[in-house]
Amino acid sequence: MGYPMAGHLARAGHQVTVYNRSPSKADAWVGAHGAFNATAASTPRDAVIGATLVFACVGNDDDLRSVVGGKHGAFAGMAPGAVFVDHTTASAAVARELSASALTLGLHFIDAPVSGGNLGAINGALTVMCGGDAEAFARMQPVAMAYSKAVTLLGESGAGQLAKMVNQIAIAGLVQGLAEAIAFGEKAGLDMKAVLGVLGKGAAQSWQMDQRGPTMVDGCFEFGFAVDWMRKDLGLVLDEARRNGARLPVTALVDQFYADVQAAGGQRWDTSSLITRLR
Repeated sequence: MGYPMAGHLARAGHQVTVYNRSPSKADAWVGAHGAFNATAASTPRDAVIGATLVFACVGNDDDLRSVVGGKHGAFAGMAPGAVFVDHTTASAAVARELSASALTLGLHFIDAPVSGGNLGAINGALTVMCGGDAEAFARMQPVAMAYSKAVTLLGESGAGQLAKMVNQIAIAGLVQGLAEAIAFGEKAGLDMKAVLGVLGKGAAQSWQMDQRGPTMVDGCFEFGFAVDWMRKDLGLVLDEARRNGARLPVTALVDQFYADVQAAGGQRWDTSSLITRLR
């Protein structure tokens, strides 16, 4: 997702330097965006020198720590007052940890996980949920709008990650409900694409129904937000629920359903592949 997001920044007129742990990917990005004053660097530290805003989008807590920490990490190269914006879906704990570390260095850290998937990134239509200092947020928000339709501050450090967990809880239940509805309609002998066309005009309508319902009927799952990624996210959700005492019986069950999909070879299938368990 970082590839198209960085592209939107470059096309918006910002001077962008990128880093990727696979140099060939960074080089390919520069090749596609070189006309927009875009360059690549060999380390996170080198990439952020001179930057007022640093954006990251990696895989998990450990990936994030590896990008910011150490002598070659971003924090070592950022100038005092610069803002690090983390678009990774990670834990609220690591957001608070790195925010505290940034403050000791005279830096700012905004946790800013996104919703909208790879298509949202490509189309510049992501929703960004943020936690952190209001002044630092005000500096990054108009820049992040280059690839977003909404960038919202929801509270102190960690609030963005907690909001993303709310998002994933809702999606897990929605997709399972949609899978059961389609599987039921198929067993009943209905033309499910016609049924979805009707339901999409009523109270059951959702983004998942509109965008994933027809592909679920067709059995197409080689795209979108991977099951492996969703299980990572739900693991964060369930860990946080154990800490704060929230009861998530449906989420825990759907997480196990996704484990079944993984075991069937669907690790990289879209999350809508939940329906494969029901056929």
